[in-house]
Amino acid sequence: MDIRETLLRFKRGEIDLEETVRNIRLTGLEKLGMDVLFDLGRKDRRDVPEIVLAEGKRPDTLLKIVSEVAKRSGCVVVSRLAVDQLNALLDGLSGADLEVEVNEIGKVAVVSTRGFTREKLQCKVGIVTAGTADVPVAEEASTIVEVMGCQVVKAYDRGVAGLKRAIDAAILMKREDVDVALVVAGMEGALGSVMASLLDVPVIGVPSSVGYGAGGRGEAALLSMLQACPLGLAVVNIDNGVNAAVVASMIGRRVALARTLRTP
Repeated sequence: MDIRETLLRFKRGEIDLEETVRNIRLTGLEKLGMDVLFDLGRKDRRDVPEIVLAEGKRPDTLLKIVSEVAKRSGCVVVSRLAVDQLNALLDGLSGADLEVEVNEIGKVAVVSTRGFTREKLQCKVGIVTAGTADVPVAEEASTIVEVMGCQVVKAYDRGVAGLKRAIDAAILMKREDVDVALVVAGMEGALGSVMASLLDVPVIGVPSSVGYGAGGRGEAALLSMLQACPLGLAVVNIDNGVNAAVVASMIGRRVALARTLRTP
């Protein structure tokens, strides 16, 4: 039962106030089998699409979750997809009235009902990587940013080993007038500080698990970004392109709203 139906029933006197409040609180929570309780109201509350972490889920369980959620919400993003999970989705959804868009590099898929229309907002998110090994995290983020309605401006392989590349990336971000920038970097993670020192928009640092030896697997990059001197740099966890993308898109959404309100 959705909120509208609950309120109509209350208006008609079919349910009392306490039952109305209880139903509204439960709106969007739906049980999909014994072990899955899904929050289908998240998009309405937060303007954030449902994002299913595929990691750790059996292919058949994942297929059931994705199929049911996509049909109810219109669109669902699936992250951290393994090959067998992706194949299960493609095979299992082939006869359904659903469309599957796959970003193989980012290991992410977008499943939506046919005819589902994405928002197109007046906002731009820049995504910069230090090296090509950081691109999978960047592509994961890119897909989610686009699903949330923002335009993506990419600048890959711009690490500080060739400082001019980083400066050129900053120039591109300024020229494209991005509203927020994501910087994905492994090793020592210096690119986050460099971009934050050059840009006049919020920068979200995404330390990647690229590196080796002491401080490898992203630890050195994370600590470096956390200790960054330039102001305006916020940091998410290692390889967390999903959260970085959502935060950036939420910022972009507010910027787009402000632009709309200013338009005569």
